[in-house]
Amino acid sequence: MTIAVPIVKTNGTGNDFVIVDERVAPLDDPVAFARRICARDDGGLGADGVLLVGSSQHFDARMRVINADGSEAEMCGNGMRCVARYLDEHDGIGAATVETLAGPIGTRIIERAPYRIAVEMAEPRIGDRIVLARGDGGAFDDVTPVDVGNPHVVIVVDDFRDIDLAVDGARIERDPRFPHGTNVHFVALRGERIDVVHWERGAGATQACGTGAVAVAAVLMASGRAASPVMLHVPGGLLEVAWTPGTRPTLVGDAVREFERTVSI
Repeated sequence: MTIAVPIVKTNGTGNDFVIVDERVAPLDDPVAFARRICARDDGGLGADGVLLVGSSQHFDARMRVINADGSEAEMCGNGMRCVARYLDEHDGIGAATVETLAGPIGTRIIERAPYRIAVEMAEPRIGDRIVLARGDGGAFDDVTPVDVGNPHVVIVVDDFRDIDLAVDGARIERDPRFPHGTNVHFVALRGERIDVVHWERGAGATQACGTGAVAVAAVLMASGRAASPVMLHVPGGLLEVAWTPGTRPTLVGDAVREFERTVSI
């Protein structure tokens, strides 16, 4: 039997998603749905993941994140901004608290034309610096693991020409030191400018990563290389992170609704 599912295609700083409101159209197999709808070259709409909006007993809503490969992420900062816009437009909730696998996350609409949204993220837990092998036989020696409700590794390099994102990112994502996989972020410091490229667990190269932006900002602030608020230049645009150690950081960025339609499954 064919089922019609309303979807919203959206993105946060270029990190793109398909939103499905399971309060309206629950999915029997969200993993299979995500793999099909996220495909960019096989009849899908093309996306980094699917955001499932559901009911919550204690908060305004619940968000699940299914990556393009069908794996489930604990949290997604850019996706949360997209869900916050959805809840604002569809439920009239301008300041929402959303249940996630990483715990409850607060959101606040800063402005609507265009949408600019603040997300209260999980407090970063910064690990000890480590060394990781490079594909060319050398080593990355400025490497810091960070937990922001999901796993990240922040790698500061002199120049992005020194890396092969697809090769180095994929290898580090599956490094045995990260038994559940990890999100990988390469950072280049160019005076006052901070550039970041991302390799996300379960999605590959993306235009932006919200939790990754928090991880990067936390490492740079903790090591004295940046001060709050931190502006990060990512392939999809700009992300802002404000943080004082001992508190929860705030991620600020856009949320773009690309289109709404109904798909058949």
